[in-house]
Amino acid sequence: MLLEMAKSENKLKKNLTEKIAILGGTFDPPHKGHLKISQVAKKKFGLKKVYWAITQKSPFKKKSFNNLKKRIILSKNLTKKQKYIHVVFFEKKINSNRTYNLIKYFKHKNKKKELYFLLGADNLISFHKWQNWKKISSICKIAVFDRLNFKQKSKKSVAFKTLKNKGLIYVNFNRVNISSSKLRKF
Repeated sequence: MLLEMAKSENKLKKNLTEKIAILGGTFDPPHKGHLKISQVAKKKFGLKKVYWAITQKSPFKKKSFNNLKKRIILSKNLTKKQKYIHVVFFEKKINSNRTYNLIKYFKHKNKKKELYFLLGADNLISFHKWQNWKKISSICKIAVFDRLNFKQKSKKSVAFKTLKNKGLIYVNFNRVNISSSKLRKF
């Protein structure tokens, strides 16, 4: 009887652990797809907060279309009704634009919280080129969100094959057919 009560208590404590997530990127510009991923992640994983961690410059892109200040303002305007979404810029504080360093920083500041990293399926394809990519799944759960025309290629990626049993969760959802690169063309 005591053993069953202890197990129940541990299960309850685990369910009470606050869950937070990071959605990182250039957000150039931010759009409804970013918002949809955040909304689905909040509901699916029971997240308390989603941090939109805006990067000054992606290591994989030549330059940003909009400057950092404008991207932060656009992101805050898009998310102002979503009180659980917090737009942040930490690169100066952590002296890095690398995802691994950002996640390490978040984990250090939120030791008792369960951490998720939200990622589009298009980014999973080249995830194995990211600095310390294998270590990220040891710090947090990686939730990969399906993107139109990327599902098959992302599921054949080096990262998916390596991490699929190590904290990587593939999320199918009613996605929004939009991307920042398409929006910049208008």
